[in-house]
Amino acid sequence: MRWSNKTHLMGSRGFDLILHRTQVKLCNELREISSNVKNMKQLEHSVLARRTNQIKKELRQGVKKPYKEVIDVSWGDPHRAGVKPLTFVRQVLAACLYPQLIDSDKLPVDVRQRAQMLLGRCAGGSVGSYTATAGIPKIVQRVSEFITRRDGGVPSNPKNIYISPGSQWALTNIFNILANADASPRTGVLAPVPCHSTTILSIMQQGAMVVPYHLNEEQGWALQVEELQQALESAKGVCNPVALYVINPGNPAGLIQSRKSMQEVIQFVSEKKLFLLADEVYQDCVHGENSKFVSYKRVLKEMGPPLSETVELASFHSASKGFMGECGLRGGYVELVNLDPAVMKYIYTLFSTDACAPILGQIALDLMTHPPQQGDPSYPLYYQETEHIRATLIQNVKKAFEAVNSLPGFSCQPVQGGAFAFPRVHLPPKAIQKAKEEGLKPDTFYCIKLLEEVGVMTSPGAEYGQKEGTYHIRFCIMTTQELMEEFLNRLTNFQIKFMRDFS
Repeated sequence: MRWSNKTHLMGSRGFDLILHRTQVKLCNELREISSNVKNMKQLEHSVLARRTNQIKKELRQGVKKPYKEVIDVSWGDPHRAGVKPLTFVRQVLAACLYPQLIDSDKLPVDVRQRAQMLLGRCAGGSVGSYTATAGIPKIVQRVSEFITRRDGGVPSNPKNIYISPGSQWALTNIFNILANADASPRTGVLAPVPCHSTTILSIMQQGAMVVPYHLNEEQGWALQVEELQQALESAKGVCNPVALYVINPGNPAGLIQSRKSMQEVIQFVSEKKLFLLADEVYQDCVHGENSKFVSYKRVLKEMGPPLSETVELASFHSASKGFMGECGLRGGYVELVNLDPAVMKYIYTLFSTDACAPILGQIALDLMTHPPQQGDPSYPLYYQETEHIRATLIQNVKKAFEAVNSLPGFSCQPVQGGAFAFPRVHLPPKAIQKAKEEGLKPDTFYCIKLLEEVGVMTSPGAEYGQKEGTYHIRFCIMTTQELMEEFLNRLTNFQIKFMRDFS
């Protein structure tokens, strides 16, 4: 059901009922989460994480293995994978944490000016203070300016933006708003297969049902409206779908949607009265020669009325992804488009329960959306560092694609964007049978063998969802060149032996 329908049907008591629903949901939240968590399947990743910790402990104790350390490429965490933090970002953060640096000559003048401006917007001039619920107003305004530039002049209203402790936090709260735990049938959310497991758990945590739609692997993991239609048909009598969740650029599949595909999706959600959730956190990571990121908001607005004025959209971005890679600072935002004012008040009430996002995360967003410009003292080094990361990422994508597709039993679609590759592993029947005997999903079994024999941790496709009878692994490509080369060498040696042992 569209928000506008929901709120207008409430009449003059609409907002009071919304606030009452907020109170009820908040009071019951822990009970609901406790009940729903019991129904969540154990993440495949957790099995591997425990074994990884055990192997690392054995290595520290001097246990002899064919490798000296474990390579972990299961995370979308660039700094964990050896990518260096951007100097400008860390210098501004340092000055904000230790303001005495602003009055010294140890940092470039533009760094000191940025830190001074940002601290001037913090209560008490300290990053240890609380901020407004939506974030420091000046930073929210600057995020809005970034969105307007990104979208070719399509205006962005700061009142529609909330800075959050990471994009996943904001996404979970929007799921909370969309899901009605008391509804019968239950609320449904259309989500892609494959899809990041955290999002699936977030949907389930709110008491909603996941309505899967499969991306087409044979066509480069394309999103097809026909598949969305089939997914919606499959939900009849089972749940009430209220939203469509899309990831662009894709995680884990690496697809970048074309403008035509996005227009078809927007037309679909309009016809079916679905809320559109656009996860766009990897928008800076585009690798394909003919690929270009365009936001869902821009496409929607350029389609014109009535769609541009009626389709309800929430789009998400984060300082964790892209070239900054500041995962631990917890800074993301959500921009809301075409929502009813009463619902916006409800969102404010719900987001207020966690006071505000960490100030360092908010500062990271400001630095991401307003990096040094040509002529600034910090620009030459910033340009050099970001271009190095960009070139490394493109090189890693090329090497990984060529290496994986040259191995027996592997096939990988081109990775157009994002931070991961998601190749298919064609497991021999003997390996599948062995996995069943050990009570493991076949690709989890594969990942465990890969970890134990050559010290490489990847994620099994079973954690993200996949077409029945197919198996995959996911690994991060946003690493140093040295780490990627070592990973591919180990994977190559393992795969050749694995296929020989189980063929």
